[in-house]
Amino acid sequence: MSANPFEKVAASLEINGRTLKYYSLPDLKDERLAALPFSVRVLLESAVRNCDGFKVTEQDVERILDWQEASKQSKEVAFKPARVILQDFTGVPAVVDLAAMRDALKRLGGDPEKINPSVPVDLVIDHSVQVDRFGTSDALSYNLDMEFHRNKERFVFLKWGANAFNGLTIVPPGAGIVHQVNLEYLARAVFERDGMLYPDSLVGTDSHTPMINGLGIVGWGVGGIEAEAVICGQPISMVLPKVVGYRLTGELGPQATATDLVLEIVKNLRAHGVVGKFVEFYGPGVASLSLADRATISNMAPEYGATIGFFPTDEKSLEYLRLTGRSEEKVEIVERYLRAQGLFRDYNDAAQDPQYSESLELDLSTIVPCIAGPKRPHDYVALSSSKQDFLSSLSAPVGFKGFGLPSDALDKKVSFEYDGEQCEITHGSVAIAAITSCTNTSNPNVMIAAGLLAKKAVEKGLSVKKFVKTSLAPGSGVVTQYLEKSELLPYLEKLGFGVVGYGCTTCIGNSGPLPAPVHKAIEENDLVCCGVLSGNRNFEGRIHPVTRANFLASPPLVVAYALAGTMAIDFETEPVGCTPDGQQVFLRDVWPSHEEVAREIQGSVLPRFFTEVYGNVTSGTEQWNSLEAASEKLYPWDVESTYIHSPPFFSSMQKELDPKTRVSNAYCLLNLGDSITTDHISPAGSISIRSPAARYLQGRGVERTDFNSYGSRRGNDEVMARGTFANIRLLNKFIGKAAPKTVHHPSGETLDVFDAAERYTSEGSELVILAGAQYGSGSSRDWAAKGVWMQNVKAVIAVSYERIHRSNLILFGVMPLQFKAGESADSIGLTGKERFTIDLGDDISPSMDVRVQVEGNDAVTEFVVTLRVDTESEATYYKNGGVLNYVIRSCLDQ
Repeated sequence: MSANPFEKVAASLEINGRTLKYYSLPDLKDERLAALPFSVRVLLESAVRNCDGFKVTEQDVERILDWQEASKQSKEVAFKPARVILQDFTGVPAVVDLAAMRDALKRLGGDPEKINPSVPVDLVIDHSVQVDRFGTSDALSYNLDMEFHRNKERFVFLKWGANAFNGLTIVPPGAGIVHQVNLEYLARAVFERDGMLYPDSLVGTDSHTPMINGLGIVGWGVGGIEAEAVICGQPISMVLPKVVGYRLTGELGPQATATDLVLEIVKNLRAHGVVGKFVEFYGPGVASLSLADRATISNMAPEYGATIGFFPTDEKSLEYLRLTGRSEEKVEIVERYLRAQGLFRDYNDAAQDPQYSESLELDLSTIVPCIAGPKRPHDYVALSSSKQDFLSSLSAPVGFKGFGLPSDALDKKVSFEYDGEQCEITHGSVAIAAITSCTNTSNPNVMIAAGLLAKKAVEKGLSVKKFVKTSLAPGSGVVTQYLEKSELLPYLEKLGFGVVGYGCTTCIGNSGPLPAPVHKAIEENDLVCCGVLSGNRNFEGRIHPVTRANFLASPPLVVAYALAGTMAIDFETEPVGCTPDGQQVFLRDVWPSHEEVAREIQGSVLPRFFTEVYGNVTSGTEQWNSLEAASEKLYPWDVESTYIHSPPFFSSMQKELDPKTRVSNAYCLLNLGDSITTDHISPAGSISIRSPAARYLQGRGVERTDFNSYGSRRGNDEVMARGTFANIRLLNKFIGKAAPKTVHHPSGETLDVFDAAERYTSEGSELVILAGAQYGSGSSRDWAAKGVWMQNVKAVIAVSYERIHRSNLILFGVMPLQFKAGESADSIGLTGKERFTIDLGDDISPSMDVRVQVEGNDAVTEFVVTLRVDTESEATYYKNGGVLNYVIRSCLDQ
């Protein structure tokens, strides 16, 4: 390893009597720099600063400078993020893996303490709280108590991790949602470390990590496996992305919100195609958006398919840093450093616009109120046509926009008694209305709007239908502070939108149980009832098992739909309710103006709220501080634990490399169609009583009421292996209907997927999976890769992959293969009942052609696929059996 060859561009800034060093991009004296997108300049700075001739080379720097050409040729570069952020669902298994890596390193004769974070790591516990109680004054405290009751083992383990690993900081339960806490508190904007300045950048184990792009910080979601590699000092090997410039003009109209804007952007970018690309926003329209509006747009980068949705830092970014309690000295450092580096911009100055790979344009004045659904976040529906769209979906063929109901079932109505009140529901009735998710609760514009709408509704005597489960789960305590200051919270509470917890709740499936009479009425009568939430995901089976249609909407629209009690409403012609004297009240009668919202924000969203809330955010509650954790550097595994279990990932690993590159006579475990999400592969929600995971837990004395969720048990490989493909909405062509089942081909028996995989393995058979387009879309879940590995799946053959999931498969030693363009399992005549043999040979190269030999199908004896190992480093990781195995061997070699 040599000295950094770019010491020649080292420079310094004098700030408040201190001399701070940095690597100056302008001092490279390269004319290509000015044309680079701002996001690519951040990659360049990292390469220049970290260039050591080994992990990061001068070739990486040259390729980034030559981005215009290199991105067209899919050139690979190394990137070292400044930090890593985790949430607890993905953070717990990451810490479990690090603990297991220490054990493996010790077993193989190495020093276990070499497994330690090399960059700052922040873990926010936000995925554990569930809406068990709602609509009562004690809902917040009750739900927090239940969170600790269910998750004590996990929380104790995380406290051990914070003590055992250097540089790991825990934000305890009850603080907020990871991305909002990141935006409001954890974000450094510019790092100052050992007298060196450099841009804040990160990867996170949550697909919505790009929310931080709204503050001018480059960051994106990765799987837990890749994050662990970064924690252990490995650079990210990435294909230099194309950058799509999205020019915004004009200003939002009086009825439009940032939520409406982002749903339009999701629709447009999905249609354009931005998977694997950066999106960078520019143009005068950006200057009209608040920082919170920009963060809302960045948050949904996974939904529009981009790696990031980036807004370079400008004056509004600095205003936001001041608003959120960052010191004036910090703001001065941020501004002076970014200006010196050419990383600070004026959106009204077209001369600063860089060159982009492709460009789009959007006039903000054209944005209209909208929702998205009923099964995907990119299925945009203008509010004006939402009623007809929903009603049409009821009888449309089963699919993303259809439920396939027969004509004689369309008018079904069900009456029942609930809490002493007679209720009637039908198709379209709203069962869940949740103001939730960092996407919107980080944005005072839409939160204040929801409060003002609630105030006007209450003043007119309106109320929410009894059968609607309502909840408000802010992303930080700051939201509660300004809703209280504005005196709007009591009106939200009057409509049932009291604070139920500070965490992701409904957006990740932690909506909790519906009232028993409501659940029974829906389930027994096969009603298409709805959830409406201010979140970013609405995939099938995610929000709640019995809400078959789920819609994303702005917080004020969530309140409006709760008042109406149905999604089958035309807000222009039908009232949301009636006053006590029978006067109809329309949405336009209670909708707040931009001016009303701005006045409330001016007087209620104050810097002191941020400093008060975050002043002791890592201290935790009394419950957190009463937890006692082990002090050993090697974790003392409890074999009886059903939450934390020593995984088998490295148990057979040896020092010497022995690549496994052949799959022989494999059976097909599953034959899947398009858009199989990570929710289908590795659900995070409730554990069905009829599932293999439930049988495992019951066999260890766990009562049904204590099952908790799959997400909360990701630290236990035994549970998660059984939960893989346990989603009740899984569509497997072998079965022909939605069910977590498959066929064991030798016997012809229909079994739970895990049981079939276990039987195949006991018979000595390897497995493959056939899949359609966009396999692995959705949240970045490492267990979607680990689970298939544990089910002995050696290869997945898909039409296409979601970026993070493809990477996760490689990083855990599962072979991702892709059908040639225009081909699929169906088009080439595969039934999935065949046997498959795949041999990569000794010389694995990125994107190489691979022949798949087929037995048991007279029409197809072989076909050619592409190995979706996209870089040389990915090939190295795959040969090692995964990136973590590579890290362990690297520690042994040091």
